[in-house]
Amino acid sequence: MGSLTEGIVHEVKKVICGKDYVIEQTLTAILAGGHVLMEDVPGVGKTTLALAFSKTMGLNFGRVQFTPDVLPSDITGFSMYDRNTDTMKYQPGAIFHNLFLADELNRASSRTQSALLEAMEEANVTVDGNTYMLPDPFIVFATQNPTGASGTSLLPDSQIDRFMVRISMGYPSAKYEKAMIEGRKNGINPMDSVRQQCNAKMLLEMQKSVNNVFVHDAVTDYIIALVNKTRGHADLERGASPRATLAFNAMAKAHAYLAGREYAVPKDVQAVFLPVITHRLILTPEAEVNGKNTTEIAKEILASTFVPKV
Repeated sequence: MGSLTEGIVHEVKKVICGKDYVIEQTLTAILAGGHVLMEDVPGVGKTTLALAFSKTMGLNFGRVQFTPDVLPSDITGFSMYDRNTDTMKYQPGAIFHNLFLADELNRASSRTQSALLEAMEEANVTVDGNTYMLPDPFIVFATQNPTGASGTSLLPDSQIDRFMVRISMGYPSAKYEKAMIEGRKNGINPMDSVRQQCNAKMLLEMQKSVNNVFVHDAVTDYIIALVNKTRGHADLERGASPRATLAFNAMAKAHAYLAGREYAVPKDVQAVFLPVITHRLILTPEAEVNGKNTTEIAKEILASTFVPKV
């Protein structure tokens, strides 16, 4: 990593203990210009992770706690009659931030969840026939409780596919859980110690550098081969989409950038394969009955695919 990205990681680590992999994968997704789905049980630090990144990267931050009564207009905005001008005036919704946290997104109704689809794909919203551009950069962090949790509604496949990565925080080890307690003694809030390392303009410059990372044809073929294997796998009803291929390529380039290289190699591809691909795969009913999961299948595909020498 360069000094700037190392600084970002260092600041986030002040509030997220013992989760270096999660922090680095999240930063990789941000640099790749993607959205992040964090799926885990409540209370493991998902919201804290998003807030720490927004603070250290100098991003305008917005949050909505999703509940069944949140309306699409609360997110995208609405038109309101203005007596002074005798016209309808647009009132922006909560989504107009550089980093928008959709907290417990799967507690909202399907109609409200779908309000994010256009924003996540095209970085704009359309209200009453008028299109409004979102801030640049625009990143969605969404948290989701595990399926089967009380009061939740599954995200549609079309929305799941718009998240570049799915990350699970997991419980901290006893060592780091103790460090969390120690760091909050005497009423101290570790978030107060997080310092800004960059701003939105600098992030856009880093994203541009990521986009310019060179990918050899052999590495591109490797990416495509891995994705294609998900589409013909006997245990998968549905494999990864072409959108997944683009996300996969972008993440590999971002991983190379964080490693200090201007070119991607197969190990960059391997490092990002699981967080990019597993949430997009759908098991066959038979595979579900047999207790298989998409992570195991993705690992099998990774292990059985020829690795080019680049």
